[in-house]
Amino acid sequence: MSAVTNGIKGAFRIGQTVSVLGRTGINWIRGDRPPTPRLLRQTFESLGATYIKLGQFIASSPTFFPEEYVEEFQNCLDKTPNLPFGVIRKIIAEELGRPLDEVYSDIDPVALASASIAQVHAARLVTGEDVVIKVQKPGVENILLTDLNFLYLSARILETLAPKLSWTSMSGIVEEIQRTMMEECDFIKEANNLRVFREFLHDTHNEDAAVPRVFEHCSTRRILTMERFHGVPLTDLESIRGYARDPERTLITAMNTWFASLTQCEFFHADVHAGNLMVLKDGRVGFIDFGIVGRIKPDTWQAVNDFISAVMVGNFEGMADAMIRIGITHRTVRVDELAGDLRRLYQQMDKMVPDEVPYEADKAEDDVNHILMDMVKIGESHGLHFPREFALLLKQFLYFDRYVHILAPEMDVFMDERLNMLH
Repeated sequence: MSAVTNGIKGAFRIGQTVSVLGRTGINWIRGDRPPTPRLLRQTFESLGATYIKLGQFIASSPTFFPEEYVEEFQNCLDKTPNLPFGVIRKIIAEELGRPLDEVYSDIDPVALASASIAQVHAARLVTGEDVVIKVQKPGVENILLTDLNFLYLSARILETLAPKLSWTSMSGIVEEIQRTMMEECDFIKEANNLRVFREFLHDTHNEDAAVPRVFEHCSTRRILTMERFHGVPLTDLESIRGYARDPERTLITAMNTWFASLTQCEFFHADVHAGNLMVLKDGRVGFIDFGIVGRIKPDTWQAVNDFISAVMVGNFEGMADAMIRIGITHRTVRVDELAGDLRRLYQQMDKMVPDEVPYEADKAEDDVNHILMDMVKIGESHGLHFPREFALLLKQFLYFDRYVHILAPEMDVFMDERLNMLH
């Protein structure tokens, strides 16, 4: 029976999609013609969860998509209206299979955050711990599967009609999105990521970083109950001073923890923007939100490791050589020419970030994306195509570079002995 129900829901969803696309087409005919990237972003936002996530994938994948689309999709908003608390309560109760007051003494009816896939509420367990409950919105998984199957089929048809597109492998991209998005829908996987990262901290005797504890007796595939961290974002310099006597040391802890995870944990946190790194009241660095993680193959990691080593000593030939090993190419790439282009980019970067300019979160995000796109563009102009994991890795490095400018402008990242980048 559920297969029939899902089939009906799927057909209804495809009907909704066609209706939104039809409306966009009618507006276009009537003369409402914004630039194509903006039109696409607005359409994606109208289509909801899957397409918003797809938009974010485009924003974080300059290795796959043209610059104007990557830039436009930086504005793709994943803020959706809060579901009524009655609906949220019902989902939690269904998932737990027992009365809420046996588990939680209190749940704040006002959401802390609401995105396309989930909504987050603060709560307290009957045992007294402060927690947050991440609750998956109803029907999300079915919508994702229907949309992604629809997109996959469309991509295959397009590839058949225009074989040139197969180099970017649109259907391959859709499959990659499907894998990452279905993982994001499975809170058991996220709970496992949190557990693995906690074990990694324990095994490396790291007491200066923390990850929220998962309360398994009240977590399922669709709800995740985690310890609530009290603190401030890493980039809130004024507040940090109240929590951590030495902001520079706090940043070094965050960077060393992340670098160590590249070789000593089975994944790395692939979204270290300021909202996901907190300075806790006891001065520790809190890593939160493990919905997006990256995994890197050992041979790719060796090339990335060589790339970082080359960056550290300003060896542009070494950087070029490593980029060639990381990328996929159909032609011979000249190391000296690629190195020359990278040198010019780095000279521009030095001019871009004057230390005395105050930090602005949105501006930093833009800078990170622009540099990332420039590096990828240079690689592509030499015939290189990079795996998405490389872009994800590079993006985290660039975030940390920005944090150094805010929290420790005097620090030389490549010479500071407290940083264990490559160990």
